Amino acid sequence: MPKKDSSIQKEKMRISFYWAASCGGCEIAVLDIDEKILDVVAIADILFWPVAIDTKYKDVEEMSDKYIDVCFFNGAIRTEEQEEMAFLLRKKSKILVAFGACAVHGGIPGLANVANKKEVFDVAYIDNPSTDNKDKIVPKTKSKVKEGELTLPEFFDTVKSLDQTVEVDYYLHGCPPTADQIMTAFNAIVEDRLPPKGSVIGPLKSVCDECRFEKTTKKIQKIRRVYEVDKIEEKCLLEQGIICMGPATRGGCNARCLDANMPCTGCGGPTPNSLDQGGKMISSLASILGVEGEEAMSDEEVDTLIREIVDPLGTFYKYTLPTSIINRKVMKE
Repeated sequence: MPKKDSSIQKEKMRISFYWAASCGGCEIAVLDIDEKILDVVAIADILFWPVAIDTKYKDVEEMSDKYIDVCFFNGAIRTEEQEEMAFLLRKKSKILVAFGACAVHGGIPGLANVANKKEVFDVAYIDNPSTDNKDKIVPKTKSKVKEGELTLPEFFDTVKSLDQTVEVDYYLHGCPPTADQIMTAFNAIVEDRLPPKGSVIGPLKSVCDECRFEKTTKKIQKIRRVYEVDKIEEKCLLEQGIICMGPATRGGCNARCLDANMPCTGCGGPTPNSLDQGGKMISSLASILGVEGEEAMSDEEVDTLIREIVDPLGTFYKYTLPTSIINRKVMKE
């Protein structure tokens, strides 16, 4: 039999990464795969990764449509520049993956939807006690200086998820996605065994299904924060009075926060078939919060229990406000 020509190699996959409105943790998560990054670069060329390589926007613009095999896009859409890059990378990519909680659901930046641009700027640049800004100067899209004109992208009133801007092929949840999740997604792409388009690349179970703590049906009469508990017991944190988003959150993280005795904060987004993560969690909490015969509780007692929940919006919609049923504060003209 003739020998195979080892000089003939399969053409490398072409991938890219982009960082929009997020903290940058997803960029670090890519490196958390450690030595497996060598396996990735052995079969894929990274064409565009602004945080790591010197590729310009114009280089992407000059690529033919669908030239990029897979683009991992992390971060929400907060500015005009991020929106333009979402459209550009959608046009240039065969597969667009919403990578991480901010791209998938809007993430923590999405909590800004309780305000508008003016309110955000007032807090950041004017009313902040640590800011010295007597002239009340705020960022502008255009500013003239002696060297010429400086420009900044428009800052939007509303934070959006990636799929509220362009069509997304797949979703990889988490804040950030774990190394195992990233490699699972990458291997599925390389081996051509992706689920149907529009799918979350992850399990169907909840964080509770992955949690090591024992669960019963005991009701709780008081809500506590982690620092208010002297010792974490080996039982469900909810049953210890600590709000844990596990019942309403998609798994895939192996409940790592809970292994460190910290409650789930919901970065995996809603469980499958849930329309609203916060709504589901409130329903789950209502089923165990209170005392037996709670129908006899007075309005004052109910109000007292509710007021024990510090920052309900940030607790129940920490990562998912932009994609929730009620996704922002109403803005008046």
